[in-house]
Amino acid sequence: MPEGDSVFRVAARLHEALAGRVLTTADLRVPAHATAGLAGRQVLEVIPRGKHLLTRLEGGLTLHTHLRMDGRWEVYRPGERWAGGPAWQIRAVLATEAGTAVGYRLPVVELLRTADEERAVGHLGPDLLGPGWDPAEAVRRLLAHPGRPVAEALLDQRNLAGIGNVYANELCFLAGVTPWTAVGELPRADRLVERARQLLDANRLREGHITTGDTRRGYRHWVYGRAGRPCPRCGTLVLTATQGTAPQERVAFWCPYCQRGPAPEAVRPGTGARRPTR
Repeated sequence: MPEGDSVFRVAARLHEALAGRVLTTADLRVPAHATAGLAGRQVLEVIPRGKHLLTRLEGGLTLHTHLRMDGRWEVYRPGERWAGGPAWQIRAVLATEAGTAVGYRLPVVELLRTADEERAVGHLGPDLLGPGWDPAEAVRRLLAHPGRPVAEALLDQRNLAGIGNVYANELCFLAGVTPWTAVGELPRADRLVERARQLLDANRLREGHITTGDTRRGYRHWVYGRAGRPCPRCGTLVLTATQGTAPQERVAFWCPYCQRGPAPEAVRPGTGARRPTR
């Protein structure tokens, strides 16, 4: 599932292509809205809300979409070939004289009144990249269930909106705790929340979810996607295991030397994991 910084960039691209222009074509290929007559309406703005996208139209309507795992929006110039997937995967087409936005494999396509947007996104916690970011409220929500594993708490969009699995794993590393550590045992939950904001803000205009400061491929993350490879900080082999229960389970990564706390017994360091002396 895309991280909040990726959705921020998608919203910016859609806003640049559509905002201030009148729709010449508006084709929502989902049964609930297949007959919606949106052509002729001006697009007012496209904004992100956590991992959700809100395309606001004149007349008090909002197109709410979500990418989840496989969805994507592509923007094409007039006459340019659409190349985001086969036609049967297209869920939305929004066209103006300047270009066309095509939504592929979108699992959520919902047309609602702008006044009712809270029905779709009101459950979300403070938005890490939103204008109303409230770190104190994010901390309060995280600590409301102190026994919950920190990675799961970070991924819960009701606590703070925008963190995906990459950042959940990397934030655990930067905090020096395993993903299974109870959130109530964090020495400074406020620092974790502030670091989350800093990381997403630093990456909102670039690809890669860079957490190490190194933009080279293969060096962008401390532990995410590095199972069986040396930790960039200490050289210990990075371990991996699943966390959570279906359908919410995720892959967790951690360094058994740099991160302290509980971890699954079956994947604790063994013969191949070098553990340097502190």
